[in-house]
Amino acid sequence: MNASRTMMTTLLALRRRLIPDDLGLGWTPVWLLGYLVFLFVPMVFTDTAGPRWGERPTMLPATLVTIVAFLPIYVLSFRLRTTFARTLCMLGIAGLGYVLLPINPFSNTYIIYALATAAFVGGPFGRRAAWAALILALFLAQILALRYPLFVFAVTLIVGIAVFLGNHYFVETTRKRAELKLSHDEVRRLAALAERERIGRDLHDLLGHTLSLVALKSELAGKLLDRDQQAARHEIDEVTRVARDALAQVRRAVTGIRAAGLAAELASAKLLLEADGVSLHYELDATSLPADLETALALTVREAVTNVQRHAHAHRVRIAATRDATHARLRIVDDGRGGAIVPGNGVSGMRERLEALGGSLRIDAVAGRGTTLEAELPLHADDAPRGVLAESPRAG
Repeated sequence: MNASRTMMTTLLALRRRLIPDDLGLGWTPVWLLGYLVFLFVPMVFTDTAGPRWGERPTMLPATLVTIVAFLPIYVLSFRLRTTFARTLCMLGIAGLGYVLLPINPFSNTYIIYALATAAFVGGPFGRRAAWAALILALFLAQILALRYPLFVFAVTLIVGIAVFLGNHYFVETTRKRAELKLSHDEVRRLAALAERERIGRDLHDLLGHTLSLVALKSELAGKLLDRDQQAARHEIDEVTRVARDALAQVRRAVTGIRAAGLAAELASAKLLLEADGVSLHYELDATSLPADLETALALTVREAVTNVQRHAHAHRVRIAATRDATHARLRIVDDGRGGAIVPGNGVSGMRERLEALGGSLRIDAVAGRGTTLEAELPLHADDAPRGVLAESPRAG
């Protein structure tokens, strides 16, 4: 066990040195090297187009030499980040294909690797597409000069374009996710800044007048102490009363500061899920909830969305927060893998938080059909809505 763990640790360290982790590719570049096996097809199947294995005894050593040259260029194409460096890697890989083609007809494998690299070169799509077209045009010219069957070029064209477009889609998706993450971080930063400013204003408004009053009454009590002790005691009692009132107000303010807003949590959930390619639609019809109930529901949304993002493998999520005269309800539905739910700290925390307020939590998960989470909290009589509910915000 220790030997296998040590070997895996060594392999991971080697992979990180060759392929940077920040690219988010994992082991994929290593597995893609398996396509080099196509270079040896003419040596196994002698009915392939072009020169036969027996006719070209140099085919094997020439192929091995190109592989030795290819591997460092392949690694550098991931490690080097500038457009110029990656362009050189792309042209170097394509050059190996052109050099080997007269000897090995399956050197089009290198052409496909070059087209895959072209998608990562950088710059606008038109420029990268132009590089891909140039590589294919030169390959077609060489195919015609060597009088190889055109199906060799046709296969290269189809597979190469598919690989190029697939990698282009990956690059664009990665870029958009990075931009969305930056946007998410900026929204959080601005929200935190606005919250700090609001707290500063609230505390200033709350404590400024109170502390001024305490200072004045304390000074007055000090002056009256020698002349009228009863009046001084009255002023000290007033100072005590004002201080207690201020303490109660600070506690209420802190409770409001700690409260999590349901609308803000839903907006944050939308950013989190859509950054991971999951569509979220939410409806908020629960207006003017007490701070403790809104915080409980908001934290339930946060925990549930985190679980969906980490474990559900879902494509779509729907969240509905509603209320009536007696209850506030939250319903979260995803189309993920479902299956048995193993209660952990997150689920237990949600349940305990809701039950502490007299509410309940129900989770239904069916394998292959997603998960449904329903939370319910009772409203007190003075929390019931008065009149018609205002139009609620909708997003998604």
